[in-house]
Amino acid sequence: MSSKGKKGRFTSRWGFVLSAVGSAVGMANVWGFPAKMGSNGGGAFLAAYLVFIALFSAVGLCAEYAVGRRARTGTLGAYRMAWASRGTGAEKAGSLLGWLPLAGSMCIAIGYAAIIAYVLKAFAGALSGSLMTADTAAWFQSFSTADYSVVPFHVIVVVGTLLTLLLGAHSIERTNKVMMPVFFVIFVVLAVRVALLPGAGAGYRYMFSCRWEELLDPMVWVWAMGQAFFSLSITGSGMIVYGAYLGREMDVAALARQTALFDTIAALVAALVIIPACFAYGLDVGAGPSLLFVTLPRILQDIPLGQLFAIILYTAMVFAGVSSLQNMFEAVGESLLHRFPKLARGAVLAILCAICLGIGLHMEPIFKWGPWMDIVSIYIIPIGATLGAVSWFWVMPRKDLLDEVSRGAKKAPGRLWYGLGRYVYVPCAIILCCVALFMKVAF
Repeated sequence: MSSKGKKGRFTSRWGFVLSAVGSAVGMANVWGFPAKMGSNGGGAFLAAYLVFIALFSAVGLCAEYAVGRRARTGTLGAYRMAWASRGTGAEKAGSLLGWLPLAGSMCIAIGYAAIIAYVLKAFAGALSGSLMTADTAAWFQSFSTADYSVVPFHVIVVVGTLLTLLLGAHSIERTNKVMMPVFFVIFVVLAVRVALLPGAGAGYRYMFSCRWEELLDPMVWVWAMGQAFFSLSITGSGMIVYGAYLGREMDVAALARQTALFDTIAALVAALVIIPACFAYGLDVGAGPSLLFVTLPRILQDIPLGQLFAIILYTAMVFAGVSSLQNMFEAVGESLLHRFPKLARGAVLAILCAICLGIGLHMEPIFKWGPWMDIVSIYIIPIGATLGAVSWFWVMPRKDLLDEVSRGAKKAPGRLWYGLGRYVYVPCAIILCCVALFMKVAF
């Protein structure tokens, strides 16, 4: 391992799990999961989602951790390694294929940083109290439809996140050991407060009552599958780099299960805040970004200690966003360091900063970053996730993958695990990719 590419490894299992959960927890959990759950049958969606979470964590996430650890590097090196057994030509093809999921990480980071800038602006408004007296719809429109409206917040988000990556795995681990526990505590506090709202019970009934006829709708399963895929960050890129920082003694299967458990808890806790609150106020739970910047602030304006809870909410959201952005930047930065070893880590992070702000500052209005994120979600990410799934289970030698997954495991996975990967997980990735491409569905 190059000392420029990796500043140490994760020092503990708990530190790794919190960092991986930090990568997975983000907008996909806080507004994506409640919005999709609210629009796709409530309890039926939850049942389907849990099925896919169990499958994808046990197979797909576990494989990405294992591949990263075996390659001892991130996206580009991992694809090159997976394809190398097929010959020199295939090895070169693998190196080229790795650029697509890596580009997906960078592209989604550019749009994601703009969203977190919105969250930081909301945090500032909650802290000053101005958000608590504003017309939230007009307030949101004032900056979400204007060019260069959140530049200072945007710069703080990008530069601040990149500074946390200067020491590689060590700094990622340290920051997430603080951010993730605080995130969970904050959302539990908010969930308890929402439970006291009149009418919140209808939201709980909707969430946990499964109307079985809804499970006959194939799109409920498709939406649940897409949410599970992207909630766990199985994109053929991001989780590979975290696997590369794992020690040989770590049980990747157990780590994948733990990551999925805490990621699912985060999604459910977020839903326990948003869905009952929307039912209590008769608001649309599937409102997307406006849910965070129009609906929830309006609710918080009406409750005692609303300003305090607004500060708490947006603090948690900033933590969730930054921890996900860390993973996107680290995936790209580590691969560039591996590909161009003469570069210093600080220089690579400066390049990422220039790219992210150079493009992102020009697309701050929602009508610019919204389509950008749709294009990435419809085309680049699903194709990258499918390339990863096929590379691990159909191209990489079976023995190599099973040996790495078995390393450090109390119980080594065998033919059943590999069969699930080849004949269930890979087809799921292909189906999701086809739905995205041909139905233009942004998950």
